[in-house]
Amino acid sequence: MKFVRFGPRGAEKPGVLDAEGGIRDLSGLIGDLAGPVLENLDALAGMNVAALPKVAGTPRLGPPVAGTGKFICIGLNYADHAAESGLAVPSEPVIFMKATSAICGPNDPIVIPRGSEKTDWEVELAVIIGKPAKYVSEAEALSHVAGYAITNDVSERAFQIEREGQWTKGKSCDNYGQIGPWLVTPDEAGDPQDLKMWLKVNGETKQDGSSATMVYGVAHLISYLSQFMTLQPGDVISTGTPPGVGMGQTPPQYLKAGDVVELGIEGLGSQRQEVVADA
Repeated sequence: MKFVRFGPRGAEKPGVLDAEGGIRDLSGLIGDLAGPVLENLDALAGMNVAALPKVAGTPRLGPPVAGTGKFICIGLNYADHAAESGLAVPSEPVIFMKATSAICGPNDPIVIPRGSEKTDWEVELAVIIGKPAKYVSEAEALSHVAGYAITNDVSERAFQIEREGQWTKGKSCDNYGQIGPWLVTPDEAGDPQDLKMWLKVNGETKQDGSSATMVYGVAHLISYLSQFMTLQPGDVISTGTPPGVGMGQTPPQYLKAGDVVELGIEGLGSQRQEVVADA
């Protein structure tokens, strides 16, 4: 199934896609796509989607999950991206956090923050946790997944790399974490290690890769992270990006106001963002 959240920012309602790709309103059945609901998504599998109220028009889409407590990102998880970054493939997953205040809808604008010199793009496969995971094995890890989505791990490289401290401040600016359009349940998403990924800037393909080339796969990442922290329903793991980011272009290319970024992952939909400057 493909779940969505639609409506004005901060007042989104839960929904589900019908057989024709239209949105059906789930707010009469559930409060939101968060917490206990994510733990029991299977309970919605048998519902009559066609009997739900149809949502008119094309409303704004919000992130397809609410109540995210942790937005965890994995760095350098594609060997060819590590190479274009001039860095070695890590012997263990590189973990950093992205502020949850960066989270926004899939088509909300990329906002270039004040002082930004090097705002960059990164198409990534997002894993949305459905059941608490603590000390889980790799074999059982995928049973803790509610679904998958696309995320754009927007990054300010000067903040991230050229200034002191950790990566978080280059990753956490407002509207630096587009998620969606859908939360696609595992039965429909298929093998998370065999999904094509792409990203375009102003119509020109920049990233053209596959989750098959991840260094550390989804099951390994969930198991690994669960050794250090309990993963809770609604937590998002952004699993890394294939090559083709702006930093790796020759010469490097970064986003500016007026640019348009489009990205997608096979079976998980697509996003489109206009780039604007912060006021």
